[in-house]
Amino acid sequence: MMLNLIDQDFGENLVNRVCEQALTDRVRGPHDRQRLPLRARLGVQNAKVLSIIELMEGNLSEPLSLLEIADSAGLSRRQIERLFRQEMGRSPARYYLEIRLDRARHLLVQSAMPVVEVAVACGFVSASHFSKCYRELYNRSPQQERAERKLTLQAAR
Repeated sequence: MMLNLIDQDFGENLVNRVCEQALTDRVRGPHDRQRLPLRARLGVQNAKVLSIIELMEGNLSEPLSLLEIADSAGLSRRQIERLFRQEMGRSPARYYLEIRLDRARHLLVQSAMPVVEVAVACGFVSASHFSKCYRELYNRSPQQERAERKLTLQAAR
C-alpha cells in the first residue's frame, strides 16, 4: 500500500529507489548485486543505453569521458547523445552527473565521511565544484543535507 501511494504522488522511479533501500528478498552474498537490475529500476529497454549506464555506475570516482564511453559502447558520441535524449530525457553528461550526485547524497546521509572525501569518491576534483553541483540539483548544500539528516534522526528518537 505504501509503495502504491508513493507511486501515485512521486512516480515509479522513487518507488524503485524505496524498494532498493527498504526491501530485500534474501541475504545477499558478497558478490551478489545490491540494486535492482537496471531494466527494472529505470524502465529502459534499450540494451546499449543500459550498458552505458552500467559503465557509468561502475566509474563514479573516476568518471569516463563521453569519448571513452562511446569507444567502449561501439557507438559515436552523437549516437549516444541521441539515445540518451530519447530514453532518459537528458544528455549523457547530465545523467552521469546526476548518478554521481545521487551516490554523494547516499554517502552524506549514511556515512560520516568528510564532505571533501565524498566529493572525491564521486569524481569531483574540488569540494567547491561538488557543492555547487549538489546545490543546483538538490537546492541545498551537502552540509545542509547532512545537518537535516541529523535533525531528522534526533527527532525520531
